[in-house]
Amino acid sequence: MQTKITDIGKTVLAKEAHALEVISKRLSNSFTEAVKLLYNTKGKVVLSGVGKSGIVAKKIVATLSSTGTFSVFIHPVEALHGDMGMIAPEDVIIIISHGGETPELNTFAHLIRKRGHKIIVITAHPDSSLGKTGDIVIETYVTEEACAACTTFNLAPTTSAIVSLALGDAIASALQEVKGITIEHFAHMHPAGRLGKLASG
Repeated sequence: MQTKITDIGKTVLAKEAHALEVISKRLSNSFTEAVKLLYNTKGKVVLSGVGKSGIVAKKIVATLSSTGTFSVFIHPVEALHGDMGMIAPEDVIIIISHGGETPELNTFAHLIRKRGHKIIVITAHPDSSLGKTGDIVIETYVTEEACAACTTFNLAPTTSAIVSLALGDAIASALQEVKGITIEHFAHMHPAGRLGKLASG
C-alpha cells in the first residue's frame, strides 16, 4: 500500500509539473497586456473567484500586496450584496474561474463591465461566458485535473488551481520588476518575520 500511495503522489506532482511546463511555453501576448494594464492603472487590483479559485485569488492578493501592488479580494456574492462599494472607478478586476460558467461570477462580471471596469480573466475556457466578458483572457490550457490520477472523476480543482496560482505569481513578479520594487520597498511592506529580517539586512 505504501508504494501505491507514493506512486499516486508522484503521478499527481508530475501532472501538475507538466501543466506548469505547458503554460510556461504557451504564455502569450495576453499575459504581457495584462501586466501592462495592471501597471498603468491608477486604481487598485481587485481579485475575485469562487471556491478553490477564490482561495487562489486571496493568495494572489497577498503576493501582489507584498510586492508593491495594492490589491484586495472581493467575493462575487458579497459584491452583489453591498461590497461593490469597495470597487473604485479606476480599479482593474481579475476574475479566476477554471470553467468560466459559474453563475454568480458571471453576474458579477457583467455588472462590473457595465460600470466600465477593465476585466482580466484567468480560465481554461476562453470561449466560456466569463471568457467572453473579459477584456484580456489568460488561458491556462488545463485539460485534466491531477486528481484524475487517483479517481475517475477529474473534478477536484488541483492542476487548475496550481496553474492559476502560478500565473498570479508570474504577474506579481513581472509587476515588481517593471515597477522597480527594491528590497527596501519589500522590507517596508514586510517588516516582521524571517523575510523581514532578510530584507532589512
